[in-house]
Amino acid sequence: AHMSLQFFPDGRFKHFLSLEDVPATALESLLNDAQQLRENAMGGTQLRHHLQGKTVCNLFFENSTRTRSSFLLAAQRLGADVFTFDASTSSGKKGETDIDTLKNLEAMGVNAFVIRHSENGAVEKLAAAANDGTSVINAGDGRNQHPTQGLLDMLSIRQIKGNDFSKLKILIAGDIKYSRVARSDLNALRTLNAGEIRVCAPASLLPTDGTLDACIHYENFDQAIKNVDVVMMLRLQRERMEEGLVASLDGYFQEYGLTQQRLGLAKPDAIVMHPGPMNRGVEIADEVADGPQSIILPQVSNGVAVRMAVLKALLA
Repeated sequence: AHMSLQFFPDGRFKHFLSLEDVPATALESLLNDAQQLRENAMGGTQLRHHLQGKTVCNLFFENSTRTRSSFLLAAQRLGADVFTFDASTSSGKKGETDIDTLKNLEAMGVNAFVIRHSENGAVEKLAAAANDGTSVINAGDGRNQHPTQGLLDMLSIRQIKGNDFSKLKILIAGDIKYSRVARSDLNALRTLNAGEIRVCAPASLLPTDGTLDACIHYENFDQAIKNVDVVMMLRLQRERMEEGLVASLDGYFQEYGLTQQRLGLAKPDAIVMHPGPMNRGVEIADEVADGPQSIILPQVSNGVAVRMAVLKALLA
């Protein structure tokens, strides 16, 4: 359904909603652009001409620190006028619909909306309601998609492991069932022809839909991590305990937490990733998160470059 919504007939991006149907050429072109922007993505004014005169609104119906700050900086570094509208505390509380909120901001001359929402598919609905010249970027919707996180994860892997993913073994571990990050990462890894995609979680946290197509499932973390090149850890939300999906946080850490000892089972040059925010001592040990194999902070830096590449593809 979103194929027609996300692309113009000539294959250019109209919106950026999902990685599910983005072809490898388009994905690689965004990654190459992000890598080029990367050297100036951390500050300076060299890139300000790209989006001069464009207006970008961060429209957040759900809270977020990293993604929101990252998009804000990305838009500023490309020279756009950018502002944040926190709909989780304002108009929605007065009964205005999400579409009315978007339409009113559009009427003030907003060219692009970066939207985060707690409901699956809500961003796609807003994109469908937007004017012809308006672009919508999905900054995370429900447990559905988080496409710029998928991109920054791919860029982070490429920088260290090279562009050919076909020889890599990649493990995604943790709360996959409720993770929009995992869905976008899996879409991208399949598109980029990753050699072996492994997933590891307790059965209660593994999705039963088509999310895990072409993946190898493990319930035992020690087996799952053997000889992998990349370990992507996901956050365990504490609500999972109240919902009875995990017995205890300590027990979870013992079975599914990434410790230095467990990391020793992976390849010696394996890299460790985490989308943040981290629960230290729940899914990842301090010594791993802060250790030499961790690329968790470079991922965050790459987030700015990737979001610049997406804004540029839509607006420049």
